[in-house]
Order: sequence, then structure tokens, then C-alpha cells
Amino acid sequence: MIVELPDTTTSKISKTLVKIREEGGAVALGRVLTLVIATKLGEEEEAIEAANDASREHPMRVLVISTEPEEAKPTKKSAKAAADESRIDAQIRVGGDAGASEVIVLRAYGDAASDREGLVTGLLLPDAPVVVWWPGAAPAVASESALGGIAQRRITDAASSSNPLAALENLAKTYKPGDTDFAWTRLTLWRAQLAAVLDQPPYEPVTGVEVHGAANSPSTVLLAAWLQLQLQVDVKLEVTTKSHGSSGIQGVVLHRASGSIELERTLANVATLVQPGQPTHDISLPRRSLRDCLAEELRRLDPDDLFGDVIQTGVAQLGKSVKRTRPAAKPKTVPTRKTRAAKA
Repeated sequence: MIVELPDTTTSKISKTLVKIREEGGAVALGRVLTLVIATKLGEEEEAIEAANDASREHPMRVLVISTEPEEAKPTKKSAKAAADESRIDAQIRVGGDAGASEVIVLRAYGDAASDREGLVTGLLLPDAPVVVWWPGAAPAVASESALGGIAQRRITDAASSSNPLAALENLAKTYKPGDTDFAWTRLTLWRAQLAAVLDQPPYEPVTGVEVHGAANSPSTVLLAAWLQLQLQVDVKLEVTTKSHGSSGIQGVVLHRASGSIELERTLANVATLVQPGQPTHDISLPRRSLRDCLAEELRRLDPDDLFGDVIQTGVAQLGKSVKRTRPAAKPKTVPTRKTRAAKA
């Protein structure tokens, strides 16, 4: 069911929610969190669809704040309209139109869009964690933004920005506990597969690593930084602009005394694993959807300390010579988050 509320207020939206629950039996009981999605006007549906799918694993209330792009320069007509009109058009979706959640879409125009925190405060679930997700361009400092300041977790997506690597660099400078990025979430399957390979005999130390990927892929940079940080070996990062089955990570080579381990994604959803003395294997390694990334990030509401180490320390060290502080005789394994390995 979809209920339209043109030119409305937060108070009217709250009263309509109560009425819907009383008349239709839709309740907020069992909702575990509030997900706030900040996006541009006209770009809401893809994010809402991902949230609806993820809500089947995490029942929640979804608040979508949709505003005009900040970089858009108003014309004479739009400037006059902004001066004459400041309004909020709302839409409430429940039942089959909202998955296992209840979705409230707020399209703010004019001055009404200037106070995003005020728009959502009265609609947050009481005593429930708040997660904010920017599917597109994110604030310069997510934790200090109006919405980021009220959230336990802040999700950005560097790959969706006009300059992904610059967005990743900015995230490294402004990181605060609770920040995360889908560029990191997309690495789960790669990290789990590499960890599984190194957990098998002959348990030799890795002496060098090569990571290949697209030139504008922040996930490739994070994977290289993670491997260098965890294995304490020099990592060679190679980027390419040619088509190679994937616009992101294309392959990883781990050098050991007995031979090299190669994990290369030559097709969009399939990777080839080559190991010394073993048959070649084709492994399912697809690019993760928005739904998969969002559902994974909502499984934990505490800060991701490993991501914090990688984005703050690993990225800065990438390309620099590493001092090996671990004994070379000890086998080196790649630790990975248990829940993510289990999901993979």
C-alpha cells in the first residue's frame, strides 16, 4: 500500500503512520533499526529496492530524504519558485510495497531541504540504532554532517562518486569510528577466498603480492592495502583501463617458495584459481549487488575496526617498503571477519 501526502509536515506523517497501523494492522514492533537514505530527487528507487530486499533480513523503518543536488545552480524560474514555495511531499509505503519494512519517502523542496536532521528526528524509531546511507555523493565529512551526527553507522559508496579514488582518499583523511564504504564491503568474497587458500598446506609464507584492477576501482586499492597490512609484504598494485571481465578487481597473485597462487576474474561472475600442484578451479566470484552490500553492513552496528586500520594505515602504506616484523619461518594467514567468511 502506498499513501501519498503532498505538501505535508512531519507531524502529519506521524499521525498517518498511526492511522495506518490502527486500520491495517501494520505495526512497528520488531523493527530493529532506522535506515536513513539521503539521495537526490529522482534517484530514490534503486536505493529503496535494495533496502526492501535487505529488510527481509533486517526488519527496519526506512526514511528516504530526497533533495535537489547541492551543486545545481538555480535558474531565475527555480530561484523564484524556491522563494515562493518551501514544501515536503511525502509517501508512505507499507505491506508488499515495502518488503519487511515501512518506507517513508520525503521529497523536500526549497528551504525545507536545508534542515535534514529536523526532517527525520520526529520519524526515528524510539530506542533503535540509526544507520545513514548515501548511495551517491556523500558529505565531505560524513560524521560531521547533519544526518551523520545522529547515526551509529555511516555508509558511503566511493565507487558512485565522480572521482572514486579522490573520494577514497577523503574518507581516509576524515574517517571516524562508525564510517564504512561499499568499496570495502565488495571485498568480502575476495578476502574469504584468499584466506581459504592460505589456510591450506603447505603453509608457506607469502613473499610478494600483485593486485590487478581497474584504474578507477577503490575496491582494488583497499584489497591491496589490506593484503600489505595483514601479510606485511610489499604489494604491487597494477591498474588497467582495458576490459577484463570486471570493472573492479581483476586478479591477485600471491608469490610463495613453492610457486604462485593466482586468482583471476576473467568473466563477470567467475574467477579462475591456479595453485601449484593442483587442478585449475573455476570459482563463482560475482560483483556484489547493493542489496548484498547493504544487508552485510547492517549485520553489525559497532565500528568496523579492521576497515578503520585499512583505510587509515593500510592505504597510506601502500606502495611503500614494509618492515617485516614477523618471523619469516612462521606461516602467514589472512584473517577475515568470521561473519563475512560465513556469508561467502
